[in-house]
Amino acid sequence: MTDTALQKPWADAERQRVATQFGVWMFLATETLFFGGIFLFYTVSRVEHPIGFIAGARHTDVWFGSINTVVLLTSSLTMAIAERAVRVGAVSLARAMYVATIALGLCFVTVKGFEYWQDVSEHLLPGRDFPIAQTGASEFWAFYWTVTVVHAIHLTIGLGIVARMLLIPRDQLAARWTTAEGTALYWHLVDVVWVFLYPLLYLAGR
Repeated sequence: MTDTALQKPWADAERQRVATQFGVWMFLATETLFFGGIFLFYTVSRVEHPIGFIAGARHTDVWFGSINTVVLLTSSLTMAIAERAVRVGAVSLARAMYVATIALGLCFVTVKGFEYWQDVSEHLLPGRDFPIAQTGASEFWAFYWTVTVVHAIHLTIGLGIVARMLLIPRDQLAARWTTAEGTALYWHLVDVVWVFLYPLLYLAGR
């Protein structure tokens, strides 16, 4: 570890590393509480209106969801490679993997955009013209829109964080491995949340 890795106010690299990890894990803990509340709503609504909830879930497009699941899992791989490459000083590989991660993230957003367009064209928006009559179906779609939009916002923030890694000069990137580690933790959070969402949104009732 070289001195260029140190950022104010830290006096040594080990304290900076521990502080970075602690800060990121504290943030992830708050995110867990946030998404935990959303998942609690899903559980309660499904228990109260199981037939309508499943009826609503059957209108999601499993192909869109499956494609995006593969995309995000692949992005976790490229991010893990990037983080490890920064740690060992393989700067060119790290930058290539960050570019790949961004490309996969943009692919996810694009696919999700097409899925949203299909959902809107089928009037799957809770409200007066909602096409599914069963009680609970509109609650499922309220959950769907809320959680997928929140996830997309988190992913967009993640894209900005990953892009920031590409702004670090090449000769300084290897020394910024604590930053790379924090970036990887955030990105993996986005992916893990989607791993939970995929079966709840796309596999329920199938």
